[in-house]
Amino acid sequence: MTMKPKARKYRIRRRASSEQHAGSSPEAAAPGPIDIAKTTSPAAPEGAAVESTTGAIAGPPEGAAADLEAIRGEELTARQLRMARRMAQKQGLSPSSDLDAVRLLRANGIDPFKRTNTLRLVVSSAEESAPEANTAASLPQTRPQPAPPDLPRPPSPAQRRSEEVARIQRDIARRRRRKLGLLFLRLAVFVGLPTLIAADYFYRIATPMYATKSEFVIQQAEGGSGGSGLGGLLPAQFNTNQDSIAVQSYLENRAAMLRLDEELGFKAHFQQDFIDPIQRLDDDASNEDAYKLYRKNVKLGYDPTEGVVKMEVIAANPLTSQMFAERLIEYAEERVDNLTRRKRDDQLSESRATLQKAMDDRRLAQESLVSLQQEASIVDPEARIAALRAQITQRELELQEKQLQLEALLDNRRPNASRVDGVRGDIVRLQDLLDTLRTRMNVAVEGEGSLAEITTRIKLAQADLEMQNLMLQSALQNLETAQLEANRQTRYLSRSVDPVAPDEATYPRAFEDTILSFLILSGLYLMISLTASVLREQVSN
Repeated sequence: MTMKPKARKYRIRRRASSEQHAGSSPEAAAPGPIDIAKTTSPAAPEGAAVESTTGAIAGPPEGAAADLEAIRGEELTARQLRMARRMAQKQGLSPSSDLDAVRLLRANGIDPFKRTNTLRLVVSSAEESAPEANTAASLPQTRPQPAPPDLPRPPSPAQRRSEEVARIQRDIARRRRRKLGLLFLRLAVFVGLPTLIAADYFYRIATPMYATKSEFVIQQAEGGSGGSGLGGLLPAQFNTNQDSIAVQSYLENRAAMLRLDEELGFKAHFQQDFIDPIQRLDDDASNEDAYKLYRKNVKLGYDPTEGVVKMEVIAANPLTSQMFAERLIEYAEERVDNLTRRKRDDQLSESRATLQKAMDDRRLAQESLVSLQQEASIVDPEARIAALRAQITQRELELQEKQLQLEALLDNRRPNASRVDGVRGDIVRLQDLLDTLRTRMNVAVEGEGSLAEITTRIKLAQADLEMQNLMLQSALQNLETAQLEANRQTRYLSRSVDPVAPDEATYPRAFEDTILSFLILSGLYLMISLTASVLREQVSN
């Protein structure tokens, strides 16, 4: 244990003679001379002169001011300065001040604050005071006062600031460790534990499900009069997109689910006991519950860029999954065929009705013409009239020749009477024949009018027949156009990928589903934490 150095005390010492013990006189007992050493107190100003026993005052040597300033910058305590002065006096030095004592000791190679030097000073002080104790045993002695406790040196502002910063850093680190521990605990409870439960379900409990995938395309027939190139492709593609979306909506509707349940027992398949409780359908499940399960297990997607409808049907048995997929594709084909059937039927029925009417009107016109021809016993009245006109023209020419011949005979001075009579007879006969032919053209035929009137009626009947022929031709053309339009509007479902039963379970995907569960739980926790932090901050403000 280090002993604290004691300050050397100077007190009056009375010399005791032997006469004191023998009862000498009072003069003999008078005190002897007194030695008093005067020193400056520790609180004396630095650099003050020291009064020695001889009364001389010594100052610090020249050139020691820089050393004193350096020692003063060390901010030594009063106790350390007193200790340095005592040690300098012990070494026989004569310092002018406490700071000069430190300077002199360090100049002689002595560290006044070294622990060994301090102990040596204490021991030497005790040895010097031992003989005096024997001589002054009979005198009243002052009781040594205990040295004041060595107070700790007050820290500097920089040290206090560094200690405060260190304390704040330790407090922040402790709070961070506590908050980090609470964060890990919350994550373990709200994220880790549910993720482990989900992983246990996916790996151990979940029933294997088999998915049958298929793809089909809805196409339309190419019209014979349709345009080619991009102008003809865009409308058809647009119509096909609408039909594909309509078919997808139908397959995702409750009607398809009810029809599938009625024909193949969709509900009964998912109500089997070997299916896990989460994927199993209750025995008393409603159609709405079955429809939710249907939407989950029948997945449809449409790619508008390629026009392909992709379908995935999930079931607990691979063959059942394939059967469900086949039947849904049949429903889709039926729906595609019924999309434009009404429009096609309307167009074709109207065109056929128009054609039938044109044919009936044409038949009536033909019958009217034939009846007129039969009534007049003339098959071709125009030809008959033409023949009569030709005969009349020919007879008129012959009549003109005979008349010219008669005039030529009469121009003779003595014409031949027989020849003149013969030519005149020919002229009469030709005139009678012309009258007969003209009469035949204008005479009535069996009470139906003249030949010209019958010919006019026949011409009108023929005009009606020609008009009906044009109507019939137009109706035929309209029917052909309607058939082409109907064929162009016809939709076909073409299977690009046929449904094939899988040989391995497709679901559950344990690893992917576990990671997905972890991400979902982490996102929910993060969202709730941020919401709580914002609400806490708003409330605190």
